[in-house]
Amino acid sequence: MAPRSSLPTSSKKRKGDAVEDELYASIPQLEEQLVAAASSSKSSLNPLADLLDIAVNATDAQALSKAVYALYRVFVVIITNGLLLNVAGNDEARAVRAWIQVKLNAYTHLLTGLLKDEDSTVKTSSLRILFSLQKHLSTSLSKAPGSSNGTRPEFHLSHFRQIVNGLLLSPPSARSLSTSKRQKVDNDSPNDGYLDSEVRDLFVDSWLSEYDDIRWFFLRESAGLLATYSKDQHPHAPANHLSILERLTTFPTEISEVNKWWVEELGVRPPKPKSAGQDDDEDDTKDLNIDDADEENEDDWRKFFDEQETDENPKAEQKNPLGRLHKLTLHQSLHSLSSHKAVFTRAWLNLLPMLSHGPAEYTKGLMTRALNIMHRGVMPHLTRAVMVMDWVASCVDYGGTVGLLALNALFILIKEYNLDYPSFYTRLYAFLDRDVLHLKHRARFFRMTELFLSSTLLPVTLLASFIKRLARLSLNAPPAAIVMIVPFTYNIVKKHPSLMAMIHRVDDTFEAANDPFQANEKNPTLTNAIESSLWELYSHKHHYHSSVSTLVRIFEEAFTKPNYALEDFLDHTYGTMYESEGKRRIKKEPATGMEVTPFTYFPGPAQNLDEAGGDKVNGLWVFS
Repeated sequence: MAPRSSLPTSSKKRKGDAVEDELYASIPQLEEQLVAAASSSKSSLNPLADLLDIAVNATDAQALSKAVYALYRVFVVIITNGLLLNVAGNDEARAVRAWIQVKLNAYTHLLTGLLKDEDSTVKTSSLRILFSLQKHLSTSLSKAPGSSNGTRPEFHLSHFRQIVNGLLLSPPSARSLSTSKRQKVDNDSPNDGYLDSEVRDLFVDSWLSEYDDIRWFFLRESAGLLATYSKDQHPHAPANHLSILERLTTFPTEISEVNKWWVEELGVRPPKPKSAGQDDDEDDTKDLNIDDADEENEDDWRKFFDEQETDENPKAEQKNPLGRLHKLTLHQSLHSLSSHKAVFTRAWLNLLPMLSHGPAEYTKGLMTRALNIMHRGVMPHLTRAVMVMDWVASCVDYGGTVGLLALNALFILIKEYNLDYPSFYTRLYAFLDRDVLHLKHRARFFRMTELFLSSTLLPVTLLASFIKRLARLSLNAPPAAIVMIVPFTYNIVKKHPSLMAMIHRVDDTFEAANDPFQANEKNPTLTNAIESSLWELYSHKHHYHSSVSTLVRIFEEAFTKPNYALEDFLDHTYGTMYESEGKRRIKKEPATGMEVTPFTYFPGPAQNLDEAGGDKVNGLWVFS
């Protein structure tokens, strides 16, 4: 029979706040009883259920914090005294341990829900308690008596997986809300499921970026758990995962940088792997909290990254003093730089495809955020950077900002990681349409295009197509875009003198009406642009805006001036150009005297139509 609860019945709870105050006042007494019971094997731990019920049903933030911290101190005593993980004992002792484990899981579930609580102190305190319990559980697991692995460092995975679930899924707080507050939560349901920014920043700054073991296990567990979530029930899990990974600013690049541990026992140097000639039965590679199926899956993905790296670099195995990744234990993996890269790679490869599924605007924002950090925060730490090629190439088709950022990532893969992508400049040429000169990402496009076309080894026919296409688009472009195109074209022509023919063709050798340039050709090497001229830029000599007409005259002068700093022209808008015109000093006063021929538009009654110029329309307005 279940132990009788010492809490008041539901009928008594309805009497008002006095009963609740009495319950909260009993928290220190319950804590004292539990601490004494945990220290003595003869006492009962039944008050643990009462204290947990108080925490679950608390409506006041202060009372909730009081109950949560009391439970924390009680569980620390229970864990420290070995009442939770001791494998020895009779059936009754094992039943007690199972009951305590159930209560600990309920407490952990409560804490993960409180990460979404409306009270800031409750949220941050819950996260700190979760990680403190992680340390105590792992230490107790490493020193568990009666275990074959009692002297080997361990990490309590089952508890850590609940933490990862709470961070990625962000379940609602279990704290009871009033009717008005609950109505407000229902109205804000589209935002439900997003990770709280305060909790996220605390986790990243205090644990993920600081401790190597927390980072390694989070990358490994989040990748596996993310694949098991239902996209319909948890649509924001990929966004939460991305919000954490994009803020990860530290990652080891040398094995000496793997030196900080949340679970201090894991910092002990692991033993070297046994030789292949030894008996496999003697090689104890099992963990206390991982079953055979989990370990087999871990071997699969570790072996995948290990084989890829070994095939590409035969000396990769020699660089890893601990041996091949799929043969390492967890402790050895934590001290392997290749293993850290492997879990990082797996986490991103599992996440990236999920960012492309969903509403267009929603996925566009996620892909933009991922591509923004792809070249500096992701590719350098992957086991093989080209593994993200397929996803990056698919993002080019989105066009706009997403496509430009994807092209930048592709260019980095081509330049630094030897990716063979022959159609890169064809895809870039497709971005040259009238919209690119009118949208807000115009400056970013020119920055990237200048980088893409900076090589002196590019064929002249290709470069001619780009500057000719931009010149043609300038006919309908705003002045702020034209002042970008002119220095951009000048720099390319100056770097490639073979393009000088496009600005030196005169009327007797070239007619604009018979321009050989094929504007509809998608392949930039087949447009015949090199046979054309830049007459479109020449026409801007008579542009209504003085800045444009003055700047374009640079093509009539000798190409002796240094290259333009394109950054000086990228931030111009109508507002900045109008402001600069208004502040410009006038060197020569404009002419104000002129002869005006008198002309009467609306003749009076005394004037006839002949005197008014014979305008029949004006004649209708003459009344006699």
